Amino acid sequence: MVPEPDPVDRLLLDELGELPAGRIAVIGDDTGALAEAVAERAAGSVAEGGAGEGSVVAHSDRLVSERAVATTGVPVVPTLGEALAGAELVVLRLPNSLDALDEIARTAALLGADGVRIVAGGRVKHMTRSMNDVLAASFEEVSASLGRQKSRVLHARTRRAVEQTWPRSRHHASLDLTVYAHGAAFAGTRLDAGTALLVRQLDQVTDTDRTAVDLGCGTGVLASLLRRRFDDVVAVDVSAAAVASARLTTQGRVDVRRSVGLTELPDASVGAIVSNPPFHVGAAKDSTPTLEMIDDAARVLVPGGQLVLVYNAHLPYLPRLRGVGETEILARDRHYLVTRTLRA
Repeated sequence: MVPEPDPVDRLLLDELGELPAGRIAVIGDDTGALAEAVAERAAGSVAEGGAGEGSVVAHSDRLVSERAVATTGVPVVPTLGEALAGAELVVLRLPNSLDALDEIARTAALLGADGVRIVAGGRVKHMTRSMNDVLAASFEEVSASLGRQKSRVLHARTRRAVEQTWPRSRHHASLDLTVYAHGAAFAGTRLDAGTALLVRQLDQVTDTDRTAVDLGCGTGVLASLLRRRFDDVVAVDVSAAAVASARLTTQGRVDVRRSVGLTELPDASVGAIVSNPPFHVGAAKDSTPTLEMIDDAARVLVPGGQLVLVYNAHLPYLPRLRGVGETEILARDRHYLVTRTLRA
């Protein structure tokens, strides 16, 4: 069952104004409530010459969100570009990342219809003035609604002539690796501190003739480095932006898949799992997906297979890891632990 629209959804719906006759793109809906409500309003406006239900499409970066939206019957498209091509109205749940917002705004300005406008909403505590500035780089007119129920909406209209700067790339000489990143990919083209610590321990991942998995692959840094040592490497991420980035970074040498955790991997099929797992779902801290992944690692690893993780030292992972098998700390610094667990 699709949940009721939350305060951000309701304010967005009140701020939409007259619906256009053409395509409406709903971006970043996590539950399907917003997409369903927009489609219902579009269907109701047909008699007045407005948009029809079939003109509404949706794109969500996270696969779990995409599946939730798909249950509403609103057509879901796999890429941001497909969703925004020809769009006259973009209804957006504001992303946490300014880079993600910049890619959305630039893509809308480049691929949207002549009069494309963006109506973007979020919780006030997660919004910054920089979001206005990012939108203003792609649209001439940017304004904010009055706040309501701790939510606010930004309006952007009159597109500028902009260049597409996504995906971006950076060469890391220390790794002899060029990293590509779309806006919503974690850490962008940087090597974040946790991944950097884990990279220094990769030589302790012992040889295996089974599949090696980079779980939560992000831009594909770990997968690329694993591929230098192992013949069969699979990179998995729930994010469409991450998967697209990792495919560029790994240059076709790695099997990159969009999937939720390890759910699509067979039992006892994997020799090693390496991961810098997320501890946020959206803006909220949530260790549940990683704890579930640790449990599932016991299923997909062969006996003696390795699970090598880096994570913030305060997170409650060690007891769960020890339930999978013998666990040792390979490295630590002020913020992170790198552990290796051997499946019992």
